[in-house]
Amino acid sequence: MDAEQIVMLREVLSATGWLERTQDFGRALRVTSRTPGGLLLVGTPGGDPWHLAAHLDDESRLGDAPGLAPTLVRWSPPPDAPPHLSVGLSRLEEARRGETLFVVAEDEAPVPLLERVDDARRVGATILALDGGDRELEGLAHEALTVPAGEALLSFDGAQHLVSAAAGQEPARGARGLRHRLARLLEAVTGPTVD
Repeated sequence: MDAEQIVMLREVLSATGWLERTQDFGRALRVTSRTPGGLLLVGTPGGDPWHLAAHLDDESRLGDAPGLAPTLVRWSPPPDAPPHLSVGLSRLEEARRGETLFVVAEDEAPVPLLERVDDARRVGATILALDGGDRELEGLAHEALTVPAGEALLSFDGAQHLVSAAAGQEPARGARGLRHRLARLLEAVTGPTVD
């Protein structure tokens, strides 16, 4: 999904409440994810949220928010995977206070994941969940955004795009927020301005 598609999606959703919910969740993600390497992103055995990880990594870079660069935690990383794709579930057992565990589960989270989430919460990690209606997962989360399977206006994938875009937005500081972000994006694409 490109920037133009996100703008169109926002226009369609402007009167539904979804924009506010995804923005609130994105802000919570940005506020809790301040430690570089401390954002642990995990999905279910059927789906690693690699696409969301890529978007959050971009938002981290473009929004000057190093804490948003996620550590993608995978259920079964291949033995020959590069280091950034080889982090297994054992990383969740090392979660600690100051870190954020972001669970992305369109389907119900399996019991082994719920147990690890509960353990991480007990040691002080902040738990965020983007889910499809999993009450057990929502009960463990400090913040949860639920996109029900039958939702007609917003897909689970669309919610991930809106959340990552919202997480990348700087807190409003007058006119500086959006303009500063666009200037950084232009500089990243075209190179620095020489006077």
